[in-house]
Amino acid sequence: MRIAILADIHGNVLALEAVLDDLRQRGGADLVVNLGDCVSGPLWPRETMERLQGLDLPTVRGNHDRRVARDPLDDAMWPSDRYAHDRLTPAQREALFALPVTLEVAPGVVAFHARPDHDEKYLNETIADGRLVRAPLAAITRRLKALDPACRIAFCGHSHRSGLIHIPDGPVIFNPGSIGCPAYDDSTPPAHVSEQGSPHARYGIVEFGEPGRPDRFEAIAIDYDHEAAARQAEQVERPEWAHALRTGFMPG
Repeated sequence: MRIAILADIHGNVLALEAVLDDLRQRGGADLVVNLGDCVSGPLWPRETMERLQGLDLPTVRGNHDRRVARDPLDDAMWPSDRYAHDRLTPAQREALFALPVTLEVAPGVVAFHARPDHDEKYLNETIADGRLVRAPLAAITRRLKALDPACRIAFCGHSHRSGLIHIPDGPVIFNPGSIGCPAYDDSTPPAHVSEQGSPHARYGIVEFGEPGRPDRFEAIAIDYDHEAAARQAEQVERPEWAHALRTGFMPG
């Protein structure tokens, strides 16, 4: 079985289309799974949502999917969430909120956005000196307590950082990285940045080995017209997004 994993599209339909085209060129997949944070961002939320609704992929709800659908419409709402909220229909917002938090996509294979019991806390990372870094193994293991012991592979996103971690006597955790947002800053204390370091769109492919053969994990980074995405962010006065889309780093 071959599964493609998409995560953290954030309204970047150009990057999504490039990833789908690359997947087709690689022979496709038996299943394509979406790990959430579908539309939040100053890009093309409505177009992205319509494309995803047409694909009808198994999808889990990300923290920004929840926020776009349910956060109060006041000055405290994050600008990217408000931008997406205002461009989706009520039915589309309800569809985002109705997505499951976790999903078993194959026997022993579980998908969630951030952690199995929380959509906004990091699983594989911790914050040090204002940046995301790899968390200690003991901390990651504790964060998986809510996971079914029968799980052997877990797919997660949220941090926008691709990575593969094998928990001793536990599951393999695979984060494919972000399709549409290669860097961001988060002012929630402690304030921090996540920076992938290049503008590429990222996704993953997992091939399950037959008995006696190992599983194969592939983290893929592809080029796309990130300059067009950056110009779109500039047009709606989000220069920090434009910088991130062009470079994979935050300004400064």
